[in-house]
Amino acid sequence: MGFSLGLAIYNGLSEGWTNRANRILARRLSDGKEDEQRIEERRGVPSAARPAGKLIWFHAASVGEALSIQELVRRLGEEREDLNFLITTGTRASADILHERLPPRALHQYIPLDVGPFVRQFLDHWQIDLAIWTESEFWPKLMVETSKRGIPMLLVNARISKKSHDRWRWIPGFAKALLRRFDYILAQDPRTGERLVRLGYARNLIEVGGTLKEGTAALACDEAERDHIASKFEARPVWLAASTHPGEEQIVVNAHRHAIRLSHRLLLIIVPRHPNRGADIAAHLAADGWKVALRSAGDEIAPDTQIYLADTLGELGLWYRLAPISFVGGSLVKIGGHNPFEPAALGSAIIHGPHVANFADIFARLSEAGAARCVTNEHMLAETVEELLSPDRAADMAHAAWEVCSSGAEVTDRAVELIFEHLDRAA
Repeated sequence: MGFSLGLAIYNGLSEGWTNRANRILARRLSDGKEDEQRIEERRGVPSAARPAGKLIWFHAASVGEALSIQELVRRLGEEREDLNFLITTGTRASADILHERLPPRALHQYIPLDVGPFVRQFLDHWQIDLAIWTESEFWPKLMVETSKRGIPMLLVNARISKKSHDRWRWIPGFAKALLRRFDYILAQDPRTGERLVRLGYARNLIEVGGTLKEGTAALACDEAERDHIASKFEARPVWLAASTHPGEEQIVVNAHRHAIRLSHRLLLIIVPRHPNRGADIAAHLAADGWKVALRSAGDEIAPDTQIYLADTLGELGLWYRLAPISFVGGSLVKIGGHNPFEPAALGSAIIHGPHVANFADIFARLSEAGAARCVTNEHMLAETVEELLSPDRAADMAHAAWEVCSSGAEVTDRAVELIFEHLDRAA
């Protein structure tokens, strides 16, 4: 693996960072960046028992990484019933998302801070059989301690930017000593492969494939209800504002007021993130002169309905299927956005605001593919809706979104094969 003085110094220093790490956690907790109920996990203290049988550990730093491995974990679990999965992340947003969609026999823990005692407590408890990092977030102490225990280590879906590569090149021995602890690497693209080689990894142990198939399963839908509601549209154009928050509904409605001048039969469906706000929103809109129907009250969509308030839980799959254009809420106000793979997987063109920190990498990928459009105010939102009322434009975006969601099946197949190969070799 080679010796790195920098890595040796880092590992030595990390043994004495407990007090410093506790101060960092206290500050992050006061800033709302840590989960108070699970803060001990960041010190390596488990909040769950280790399951019996083989345990594969995935570390995914961000929301996007966490979602990108869901299909892979599901496939592994379907092929081997003796496998269990530990998924670690470092952010509250990623934990919230995983809470809603953990695959069978999988559990989530927060990654411990990279401090010797925290790391060892984490590894002592979980007794991992195979460790898998995703993309390129490296925690040196955690990697060294994992390697020292003889646990096979893979890096899948690897991606490294030029900026990260250039930063690592200032300490080449450090990067080389870390990278060579991986038994094998699956890189997303040739540039990443070349950058990892330049940082010291063996070329013959890198395979360039592509991006893993995204693991967001399509949201469920009552097909009979879908047919019933679609019959009420009577060929009217429809757009959706999904998972909206206070402050966003007014922006959306103002945009609708502009767009309805171009298409006077246009119907807007609003799904507030918190359904208990539905009646108040409907009352406010009615007082403002809108023809509103409220789902929780049993209202049907009538020919003169201009806005439909779908204040229900668990029906986003229905609305994303019905609406060819979807604005994803939590993005025009500083919430951080909501999961864009949900509309993408169901054939809806995606519009969003600038505040998408929770899913930044996913929105960037969709935007690059021409599947998502960013707007910053009601005028841009209205203009974008008006443009996408052309069926061809909305269909092109929806197709691009679906391709982003469904691509990478072969890469996932190869990752499954590689994981089983190393797991069996270690047995």
